Amino acid sequence: MRKSPSESRRETRGTTARKKPHAAGPTQRQLRVAEEIRHVLAGLFTRRGFRDPELAEADITVSEVRLSPDLKHATAFISRLGRADVDKLLPALKRAAPWLRSQVAHALPLRYAPELSFQPDHALDYAMKINRLMQRPEVARDLKTDTDRGND
Repeated sequence: MRKSPSESRRETRGTTARKKPHAAGPTQRQLRVAEEIRHVLAGLFTRRGFRDPELAEADITVSEVRLSPDLKHATAFISRLGRADVDKLLPALKRAAPWLRSQVAHALPLRYAPELSFQPDHALDYAMKINRLMQRPEVARDLKTDTDRGND
């Protein structure tokens, strides 16, 4: 037996699956709050007001902060100016994370101060490695266009 349009609408009412938004990336709020946290952390690392001697002597750069969608967890990507031993600072940063979190809480008007974790930022090292590879003569030879080869 065939159903009328109104009957089929009544049966499907409330059961339609809503499409979930695609995880295309962070929201504008996440980006804005992450940038504010980055500024606060960068200022703290510039002042070097740490009791821990490892952190007091280190030149730390915060290149990026990524926030979870609920804004309760933040991951700061750090590097050291002119040095590649940023991994040695991770235990000291883990010890200082509660104090850094309290400083972020005082500086920013957020409902929750995010839990801070630190990761080394190897993006600059990777970019320098790719640049060195691109400068090699055999790569430059392979990248020549056909018109350049005809002129040789």
